Amino acid sequence: MRWGLAGASEIAATSIIQGIRAQAGSRVVAVHSRSAQRGADYARRHGIEHSYDSLAGLLDHPGIDAVYVSTTNDRHAAEAIAALRAGKHVLCEKPLALELADAEAMVATAAAAGVVLATNHGRRNDPAVRAARDLISAGTLGTPLAAHTSAAFLLPEQLRTWRLSGAAGGGAALDLLVHDADTLRFVLADEIVSVQAATPSRGEEDGDRSEEVIAGTLSMARGPVASFLCSFATPHGGSNLDVFGESAALRASRAPGRPSTLVLRTTAGEEPVLLPDAPPIGVATIAAFEAALRGHGRPTADGEDGVASLAVALAARESARTGVRVPLPAAQGTGRPASS
Repeated sequence: MRWGLAGASEIAATSIIQGIRAQAGSRVVAVHSRSAQRGADYARRHGIEHSYDSLAGLLDHPGIDAVYVSTTNDRHAAEAIAALRAGKHVLCEKPLALELADAEAMVATAAAAGVVLATNHGRRNDPAVRAARDLISAGTLGTPLAAHTSAAFLLPEQLRTWRLSGAAGGGAALDLLVHDADTLRFVLADEIVSVQAATPSRGEEDGDRSEEVIAGTLSMARGPVASFLCSFATPHGGSNLDVFGESAALRASRAPGRPSTLVLRTTAGEEPVLLPDAPPIGVATIAAFEAALRGHGRPTADGEDGVASLAVALAARESARTGVRVPLPAAQGTGRPASS
């Protein structure tokens, strides 16, 4: 499989390039950056033979089978649609788009072109998240009643540019809540049907600045309720998933640079869950994507999953603006597990 990178990004450098090169015969052959100098420097650092300062140049490069889109959020839809129309399979960073109609157009374009569109909701390949889903599915917790997710970090100064820019599609909802919404859909095998959210009264939305913090509650189709906290302004947070059932509860935790953990709580007390050895998330994500292209299984998260998580983030923003609970459009995805 020959890959092109639309975006000379950090996530490609730290995860996706490794994931591609871990697959037998797969390689990154070209990268696109609107800055010719940045693209050339990036290509040199990461051993990529070709760099282009236009997306058209990348898409015209002979032999590219798939494109990974990781530019700023506002560019995802247009660049992914261009690649799909060019007959390339696409793995797109979340959120798929800034508007639901654009994300739905991406799914329709992929279907019309007969190519695969996937969303990089790689957290589904975190071993603690997958084990949590398995325990819930097996009935270990009894009926799930409630859940809580938190993604709370202090965004480094060098990243506080487009990631908090309204024009570029930044903000905690589009960057963090999409992941948490997808994780809840995945582990509970359920759909989110409404959102109530709020942001602090700190002027985050002044001018071009998007929200640094958003929190709220989600209602699920089969009855559980969930709460969430997403923050770029909290230095002592972390990433956690709690699920509370009739007979047990669990907590999956992940901190940067540390292995994931999963703890099961029952009347007998707390018990760490032994997690299997697993490849890095990027490796597992690319493996599932390439297998889907060969007709084996499906991507870790497909385009419809990306539409569903975007709908939650946009509804949360609308709720924070209006102060009322916002219902979700008819469920687009399935929350079904990634193929093994």
